[in-house]
Amino acid sequence: MAPHAEDPKPDSGIDLISHNGTVYGDWRDEFHKNGTAIIRGAVSPERAEYYKQKQIEWLQSFGRGFDPNDESTWTQEHLPVSFKGGMYFAYASTHEKFVWEARTEPKVLETFSKLWGTDELLCSFDGMNITLPRQKDLKWSPWPHCDQSPHRKGMQCVQGLLNYQPNGADDGGLILMKGSSKLYDEFFKEQREQDDHEDKPPEEEDFKDLFIFKDEDVKWFQDRGCTLEKINLEPGDLVLWDSRTMHYACFPQGNRIRHVQYVCMTPAKFAKKEDLELKAELFKTWQGTTHWPHCNIRKQGPPERDGQPDPQNRTEPLERPIVTDRILRLAAVKAY
Repeated sequence: MAPHAEDPKPDSGIDLISHNGTVYGDWRDEFHKNGTAIIRGAVSPERAEYYKQKQIEWLQSFGRGFDPNDESTWTQEHLPVSFKGGMYFAYASTHEKFVWEARTEPKVLETFSKLWGTDELLCSFDGMNITLPRQKDLKWSPWPHCDQSPHRKGMQCVQGLLNYQPNGADDGGLILMKGSSKLYDEFFKEQREQDDHEDKPPEEEDFKDLFIFKDEDVKWFQDRGCTLEKINLEPGDLVLWDSRTMHYACFPQGNRIRHVQYVCMTPAKFAKKEDLELKAELFKTWQGTTHWPHCNIRKQGPPERDGQPDPQNRTEPLERPIVTDRILRLAAVKAY
């Protein structure tokens, strides 16, 4: 896998990674075929267990009484505010020490370097997912979506998640529409309207890189040979998918809590000067971003509880990361 020979610019409509038919004998072959890939054992089971425990400790640090062994505490009252019942982006959580440790695991960095053909990468300041099965006060529904605007053509970004918990058929996890990224441009040749889903962001937020599909859209892709697949994983596995891929989370039906860290990296050369400056500012003030490392970067407001800013909001991480030169470059604070 290599950058396009002409070194295209983002949003030029040309795939930012080209493929000349080379067979690599690793996960890249599957990625080129279906737009998705699993990298087994990106971190060791012991490291995955460490990250899982750090996520639990982070939930407990709010002092709201959450106990992973007591299901009566598996309610919103006992937890910090999340999106979709377990996606945590606020409270400076995207810059916790253990989060940056996961992003900079050697094989995680190596995977994105292999993908893009460069070590000069930017990293998203993305969230984590801690989903509790049988949460009594949670209203949840599937929301098949992709994290690339219909106005962006071609392969522009590759997302990822690092899994920390055994993840079988009954456990919460990732559902991908395999092959949908290859049909993305064809699908959006026609005018398409998003589903009016309960989780659709307000129009005034101008949430550019999100499109929520309707049931008939799901069928459109299936009629053209795409398949919805629940991705089963072991602790330490990393999953990548082209951001044009339809996907959504599966709610856990078994007994295991889902533990995931979202991580995405793209070449620094794709970013505009103003986006690099804003990204650096967000790092210095411990704020998060979307899945996109090099663009769609904007400040976000505080988490809200019962319609009001959460008084437990944090403006810095509970445990600050050890800030290395590598992290400063991934965060756009230092140039390559």
